[in-house]
Amino acid sequence: MDETKTARIWGRELRISPKHAVEICSFIKGRKIGTAKTMLVEVTEKKRAVPFRKYKRKVGHKVIEGWFAGRYPVKAGNAFIRLLDELSSNAEYKGLDNSRLKIVSASATGGRIVKGFIPRAFGRASPYNHVTTNVRIIAEEVG
Repeated sequence: MDETKTARIWGRELRISPKHAVEICSFIKGRKIGTAKTMLVEVTEKKRAVPFRKYKRKVGHKVIEGWFAGRYPVKAGNAFIRLLDELSSNAEYKGLDNSRLKIVSASATGGRIVKGFIPRAFGRASPYNHVTTNVRIIAEEVG
């Protein structure tokens, strides 16, 4: 990869579901930034479903071209829209053309777990942990 023609963004310890983030990454990979952003806006408005290909067990059927299982991950979709805005800002700062940027790599991994608890009856407590997600997106200028 040519460093002068690429822009990257890291989203560290985002409070979104790692499973939803993995599915959104596979959903936007290979698309232009503007197209991916409009698709994610449709997801947050619940007009377009994200196909769940890896985590598809007990997922309801939606109208998706070529696939059966899908969901509308609104919270993760909003986080990805914010990341794509930051990615286009980074590309603009490097002097790249935003209309020619294509997402070549998008990956999500589990982040740090924020420990918490919920008080229960008789002085007990149950764990109530918050999962976080690390997201990395790389876009490259194509001719």
